[in-house]
Amino acid sequence: MSLIRVENLWKTYIMGEEKVQALRGVNVTIEKGEYVAIMGPSGSGKSTLMNLIGCLDTPSQGAYWLNDQPVAEMNDDQLARIRNQEIGFVFQTFNLLPRATSLHNVELPLIYNGTSREERDRMARKAMETVGLGDRMNHKPNELSGGQRQRVAVARALVNNPSIILADEPTGNLDSTTGKEIMKLISDLHKQGNTIIVVTHELEIARHADRILHILDGQVERDEYRKAS
Repeated sequence: MSLIRVENLWKTYIMGEEKVQALRGVNVTIEKGEYVAIMGPSGSGKSTLMNLIGCLDTPSQGAYWLNDQPVAEMNDDQLARIRNQEIGFVFQTFNLLPRATSLHNVELPLIYNGTSREERDRMARKAMETVGLGDRMNHKPNELSGGQRQRVAVARALVNNPSIILADEPTGNLDSTTGKEIMKLISDLHKQGNTIIVVTHELEIARHADRILHILDGQVERDEYRKAS
């Protein structure tokens, strides 16, 4: 049973009188425990594919199965549960609440799914320790470096022990040294058994993965299996 399977996936956007084909019949299968990079230039369709895999958008045509469940048949509550519990998101812009502490930011997915206060605190602290920020739990985002903020975002993605960690340009707002640290952290999470999908336009970032899906003009141009460096 594949973790992710998409068949003949199309996504069409209507821009005024013009139709833009963001995806054109994409077929992809991703197994549990894989580390995959989705790579392509701006406008290639990689972010659209990420949004569909993350249940943030719906395809115009085609089918998507997550854990052998057809996503198209899920209602809004089921999709919300998947986004909260099955998929951990890491964004380029961190998406942290500026007035909340790091610990509270990490707790947010647990608050939304009704976890008790004691369990929330325990799980969030454990996630902060995992990303090496056990001494920054009470710091707010503006008291942290860019790399530390992204580590908080990774901890938030991890806190529910999701099936998939989906990272969209996770080093885009970081300097090269800090970016390498974040990619090492993501690689370490993969070694612990997490399924990782990284969306990037940079080959240097994609090379951390064991497999690179090259997307061009809304199609999979090449599916490259490789030994991660």
